[in-house]
Amino acid sequence: MKKLLTKNLLLILLLFPVIGFGQAPEAFKYQAVIRDGGNLILTDQTVGMRLSIQQDSIGGTSVYTETFTSTSNGYGLVNLEIGTGISTDDFAMIDWANGPYFMETAVDLTGGMTYEIMGTSQLMSVPYALYAKTSGNGEGPQGPAGVQGPQGIQGVAGIDGATGPAGANGTDGVDGIDGASEPTYTIGLWPELGGYVFWVSEDGKHGLVAETQDQGIHDWYEAQSLISNPSNHSVNGQKFRDWRMPTKFELNEMYLQKEAIGGFAGGPFPSYWSSAESADYIYLAWAQLFLTGNSYGDDKVNFLYVRAIRAF
Repeated sequence: MKKLLTKNLLLILLLFPVIGFGQAPEAFKYQAVIRDGGNLILTDQTVGMRLSIQQDSIGGTSVYTETFTSTSNGYGLVNLEIGTGISTDDFAMIDWANGPYFMETAVDLTGGMTYEIMGTSQLMSVPYALYAKTSGNGEGPQGPAGVQGPQGIQGVAGIDGATGPAGANGTDGVDGIDGASEPTYTIGLWPELGGYVFWVSEDGKHGLVAETQDQGIHDWYEAQSLISNPSNHSVNGQKFRDWRMPTKFELNEMYLQKEAIGGFAGGPFPSYWSSAESADYIYLAWAQLFLTGNSYGDDKVNFLYVRAIRAF
C-alpha cells in the first residue's frame, strides 16, 4: 500500500535552549501528520524519517541530511527538532543567508530505514536566530556616550517688528452644501465591508467584520504575519489590508454566529486561534473549539485554523 505523509514545516523564532543559554539555537521545529494509504491518521505509530535540506532548488545540493525514529501521538502528530537528529553533517555550517533552501521529506512507516520520498517544500522564511548568528551587519558594538559639552551663551534678543495695518473685513462666504450622511450598517453580510458584520455599535456606524472564509491552518506565529496576505482572502476581503486575528472575546462572538457567517471548518477538531496569549505560560495562546465552544490554551507551535476580522 502506498504510504502518504501530510507534512507541515515550522520555522519557530523562540529561543529554545538547544545549544546553551545565551546562544542562537542550532535547531528549528518540524511537525507532521502521519496518514496511511487510505488517508487515515496513524496514531501511536513508530516511523523512520529522513529530512534533507537542499540549496538553491528542489533536488539541489544537499547541505544537511539527518534521520529520526519517532512515534506519532494520539492525534497522529510527529514533532521533531531539525538539527538534533542522527547526521554526519554539521548543522551549524549552513549559511542561511545564501538561499533559497528546500526541505525534502522521506519516511518509512515501519520505523526502519527504507525511506520513500514524500515531497519537497521550500523554506519560506529563514530561521532568524540562526541567520542572525552567522550573518551580522558589519558593525561593531556601540561605544559609551561622550561627555556632555558645556551650554552655549544665550544670544541677544532681536528687535520687535512694527505692527502691520489691519486688513479689510472680508465678505461673507456662501453657505456650503450639506454632505451626504454617514452610512449605517446592521448585522449581516456586507460585501463592501469585506465580509459578514457580526457586531455593530448602537448608531450602526462602527462594528466588526468577519471574513467569509478561513485564512488557512497555521501555527500562531505564522498566522500573525500571513493573515493580511490578499491571496488568503475572499474576493471582497482582498479590498482591505487591515485584517487581523480576533481577540478571545471577538472569537467567541464569531462562534456564536458561526452558522450565519459560514465557511468554518468541520470535523472533530475545528479549533481556531485568537490573538490572546496566556498570562501564565509564554508558549500558550488562547484558542476555541468551534465544535463545542470551549476555550483553552494551546501550544503556539501547533497548527490551528485562522479566521480574520477587521473593524470599521
